[in-house]
Amino acid sequence: MIENINWYPGHMKKTREMISENLKMVDIVVEVIDSRIPVSSRNPIIDELTGGKKRIIILNKSDLADAGENSRWAESFAKQGNLALAMNCMSGGGVSQLYKLLDREQEAKNSGQLRKKSLRLMIVGVPNVGKSSLINRMTGKKSAKTGDKPGVTRGKQWLTLSNNMQLLDTPGILWPKFEDPKVGLNLAFCGSIKDEILDTATLAMELIGVLSEEYPDLLIERYKIGEIHETPLLTMEAIALKRGFILSGKRIDYERCGRTVLDEFRSGMIGRITLERLSRGEQAK
Repeated sequence: MIENINWYPGHMKKTREMISENLKMVDIVVEVIDSRIPVSSRNPIIDELTGGKKRIIILNKSDLADAGENSRWAESFAKQGNLALAMNCMSGGGVSQLYKLLDREQEAKNSGQLRKKSLRLMIVGVPNVGKSSLINRMTGKKSAKTGDKPGVTRGKQWLTLSNNMQLLDTPGILWPKFEDPKVGLNLAFCGSIKDEILDTATLAMELIGVLSEEYPDLLIERYKIGEIHETPLLTMEAIALKRGFILSGKRIDYERCGRTVLDEFRSGMIGRITLERLSRGEQAK
């Protein structure tokens, strides 16, 4: 297993300070997480920074995750006292439900008040979970930069929504050290850690090992390999042979195969996959 995956550039520290400094100005923290890894994509530092501030948890990329698991995770987060909603921020799926939640919160905030105040929100989350896509959907324009690589958003942005609510965007924030190596792997699988710092072929082989155990039928169907082999390496080689990823001298092109598997997992082409499942005993933080 790949161990000690750590990525904590200087702007992460600045983001942490930004959240602390601006928290007192907001009513609700909107935490965006990846539906495929609902535990690993929740930064424990955010819990520490936001304290008892009311939280809405957005299970983003829900179209890429197991539908049944999306429902189970949303229910689990709700039982902990959070508002929770499964969304597809790229397509806008779930935005109307989010606005309904926010409207109710604003009504509660202004109940009995002569002077009505607009709700103030802070968007937080680890890199590449879709914060910018959510903001663009809520504002109806490209207010925030988006990209398929982590660390695109820079600096803080106060934005006004169509209903006059105020929203503060923050850059993605990871934490200095992953206590559980699986957390780092899950984040790497889903693209929240820059691929440039990892060995693509090895990372893909790790993912193939996980999928071979958890979703073997999807892996077999996608790559037409007939069966899961004894080791992830052998399964990876079978995928490479089936796809024709061969170099001169009949050598396996592990790099190309690895990139393909990672890209197809991240885009949902292998299938709807949840790597952390409540149905097998995973627990929310």
